[in-house]
Amino acid sequence: MTGRHRRRPPTADSDRPSRRRLGRGLRRVGLALLLTSALLALARPALAHGGALRGASRDSLAVPTWLFLSTGGGVVGASFLLASFVTDRGFVRAVHDWGGLLPDPGRAVRLVARLLSVVVLAVTVAVGFVGPDTAYRNLAVLVVWVLWWGGYVASTYLVANTWPTLNPWRTLAEPLPSLDRDYPDGWGAWPSVAALLLLIWVEVTAPVADAPSLLAAVIVGYTVATLAGTTVFGVDTWFERVDPIARVFRYYGRVAPFRRTDDGVEFRLPGMALSETRLVTDRSEVAFVVALLWVTTYDGFVGTPLWAGADGNPGIAGVLVGAGVPAVLLYLLVFLVGYAGFLVAYFGAAELARRFGDTYLTRDYLARRFAPSLLAIAAGYQLAHNLATVLTLSPTVLSVAAAPLSPPQNPPLLAGLPAWFGGLELTAVLVGHLVAVWVAHATAFDVFPSRMQAVRSQYGVTLVMVLYTMTSLWIVSQPYAEPPFLGGLYGV
Repeated sequence: MTGRHRRRPPTADSDRPSRRRLGRGLRRVGLALLLTSALLALARPALAHGGALRGASRDSLAVPTWLFLSTGGGVVGASFLLASFVTDRGFVRAVHDWGGLLPDPGRAVRLVARLLSVVVLAVTVAVGFVGPDTAYRNLAVLVVWVLWWGGYVASTYLVANTWPTLNPWRTLAEPLPSLDRDYPDGWGAWPSVAALLLLIWVEVTAPVADAPSLLAAVIVGYTVATLAGTTVFGVDTWFERVDPIARVFRYYGRVAPFRRTDDGVEFRLPGMALSETRLVTDRSEVAFVVALLWVTTYDGFVGTPLWAGADGNPGIAGVLVGAGVPAVLLYLLVFLVGYAGFLVAYFGAAELARRFGDTYLTRDYLARRFAPSLLAIAAGYQLAHNLATVLTLSPTVLSVAAAPLSPPQNPPLLAGLPAWFGGLELTAVLVGHLVAVWVAHATAFDVFPSRMQAVRSQYGVTLVMVLYTMTSLWIVSQPYAEPPFLGGLYGV
């Protein structure tokens, strides 16, 4: 190679342009954060009066609902406009690539953690069958709904996805023989989509949170199905392609700041790994991401006064069941039609991205690329949906765990969360949407060669995010109402 073609090493002088671009980018981001903070400040009177989630009452909003919801939607819309000023691709890449490596905790720690997870699973099943019948006095119910689904799930997107190590079903399956049958490529992630929808349907409509023995039976059934699946297709294939819980945590783990790699524990800014190209690879995986967004929304919606009724108002469910629609059919139709509506809305946004972006890229390709941004929204709403429950019942868990077979008759509760706590829940929703807007922005600049193409391609996705922001804020701000007719679905 001649000297004419040899690349000169970078110097302080040659690095100044990139530093200037970084400085300009930081100033733009600072302006975006400043203006976004101002918009959040405008919303604060409403946020301060939002209450706790499921099972607790909320105070009414101190401002008109339309103003509260439009302010939340305006925050997301304004964040898109402000992010549009950040057009330096080098700066966008620098933000997403910033991070470092931490030392691996070691095999011994992982081995102990895996053994403990199997013990916890065994104790949960045993206490579910032989422990007290009262839900809040049974450790199995508290472990599943408070420690695991409320607390541990949050750790997968706030800290790191530790489920590959802690997954007790994987630990049980690995020593078993396997037929190692080929997994049909045409199936994609559709089995995990169906399994996720089934699990959430059971969680919402069956009394698994009130009947410890039923919960234990569901866990046993899930264990049998998982071990059978790993025996047929192999452990890696099953937990990579089929198991819905492993997929949920794998996706949530891309929102988290820490991730274990072959070189150690990688640290990045939260949500920045969502822009990677191979996270969502086909339509079935897009459907799973949308399902993850929908199931939490459905769980919240059926607990609102609009659906369940309150103060003499029968609600939508009461009106339709009173008109002769069977309750089981009504809940199922709303569940499936709502999910279909979410899918149509998202693929419609992808089609708008194709048209406004004026590109030869297909709708399905754009849907795959932008889908990971929705995971930040799902994480924010999941946190808002469960945070109050975890805090309120944390003393209950400690009290019952001290004597799981003979717990106190009235376990303690953390009563009276402060008035500002509702602001944390609603802020979690907004922050999740703001991260999603930035990830979509970074994805667009990675996909489209033209800056204006990248900006215009986000119109449809941003519109969907604004609408979903307003919907999720409305659900979180509503007082809880017990979903009606659920006992009759199962004859109890």
